[in-house]
Amino acid sequence: MEIGSASGDKAGFFIQGRRRLNALPVKFKAKVAEMARNIKKVGQDDPRRVIHSLKVGAALALVSMLYYYQPLYCNFGVTAMWAIMTVVVVFEFSVGATLGKGLNRGMATLLASALAVGAHHLANLSGRRVEPILLGSFVFLQATISTFLRFFPNIKARYDYGLLVFILTFSLISVSGFRDDEILELAYKRVSTIMIGGCACVVISIVVCPVWAGEDLHNLIALDIEKLGNFLEEAYSEKVTFTGFGGEYFKSTGEAETKDDKKYLEGYKSVLDSKTSEESLANFAAWEPGHGRFQFRHPWKQYLKVATLARECACRIESLNGYLNADIQVSSEVRSRTQEACTNMSIESGKALKELSLAIKKMVQPSSADSHIENAKSAAKNLKSLLKSGLWEDIDVLKVIPGITVASILDEVVKFTENIAESVHELASKAQFESVEPTVSPEKLHSGQPQNSKSTQMVNRFHFVVNVRESTMAATPRENSSAPKANKHNMEV
Repeated sequence: MEIGSASGDKAGFFIQGRRRLNALPVKFKAKVAEMARNIKKVGQDDPRRVIHSLKVGAALALVSMLYYYQPLYCNFGVTAMWAIMTVVVVFEFSVGATLGKGLNRGMATLLASALAVGAHHLANLSGRRVEPILLGSFVFLQATISTFLRFFPNIKARYDYGLLVFILTFSLISVSGFRDDEILELAYKRVSTIMIGGCACVVISIVVCPVWAGEDLHNLIALDIEKLGNFLEEAYSEKVTFTGFGGEYFKSTGEAETKDDKKYLEGYKSVLDSKTSEESLANFAAWEPGHGRFQFRHPWKQYLKVATLARECACRIESLNGYLNADIQVSSEVRSRTQEACTNMSIESGKALKELSLAIKKMVQPSSADSHIENAKSAAKNLKSLLKSGLWEDIDVLKVIPGITVASILDEVVKFTENIAESVHELASKAQFESVEPTVSPEKLHSGQPQNSKSTQMVNRFHFVVNVRESTMAATPRENSSAPKANKHNMEV
């Protein structure tokens, strides 16, 4: 019996091994298909990633000629590898990041090389015995001071990489010079190859399909403000028409909700986690030269002020979203008394935020948002008067608390909307946005049937001028004969 059971176990083991072996090709194909889908998704999410990869490959192939081409190799030798290493570590996704790293590396290498050569000659004058002691002291001092400077926030934000290169270059040249008499040639070759690699990165990054960090920051801030407005007012997607917080909060409980509704409601959540990306983009944008409508010394720091206010407003919206999903709902009596004021506060704040977002996108003065802010403040004032009145004496206090809390949060949202508007006005003044009053507002664009994103972009991008002349207008039977004749004028849509 024992022999039979042992042979049966061996047979079962071999059968399982054969099944696993046969399943390997199927699993391999599934893994390859999944990898292909991921690659396609990464490229479709941002096609600039594909172009950036090609640019990096072209830059590496270009600087590799220093090593492949014999006359160039005779001049630089093995140090030509520093150009290749420079391209690898310097070439970043945006122009600002590439230019910042390139300037940091180039200036740090030049300064460190000059100081290292000076330190070497100074130590050489002191004699062979004292020379290593002085060189070690110089290395210790510069590494200590440079490392301590990296703890300063302002220096770390912009020059941290340069300080690292400074420490590395000074140490390499000063230490190598102790065993090598050709220290000037070593410093010259290192500086030259790094300059060549850095210039190749910067030129290709700017000339070939440039990705501007400043433009990305500009669009990101506008999109974040628009997401806040979508939650408060109304928004459209391909499958969902969302009526805003007021409409969702005061709707009847029997209305069904879908997962798409909930997903679209949570678009504002990306604003809460955008601080790191905004600060890095602002830092990179500060390195970039003037481009397009973003001139030299564009107020990039003001974008961070707007972003900070937008995040604080998003925190209040997060609290409002919690009341949409709360198990305890406000009573119908309280709901009926506060619905109009709360809905107006939500809608007008959302309209104002959308107007501000549209003004930032088109780089025009955000004057059209002021009227919506005044309407929201008026609705908030009416709600405060209502809460102070004696209409709540006959209602249980526990039933009033959720409604009052929502009203209080909405009042804070109105205040933050006003603060965002003031900050955007300041941005428009510093950046010299055009003083053009927009004639097409977001609510007009979204009135009636939902429009797709392409049609909205077309309306935002183009202005159509229609000339109506009295002499060329012919009366038709449908026209009202008593209507006054049209004067010659221009209508801008």
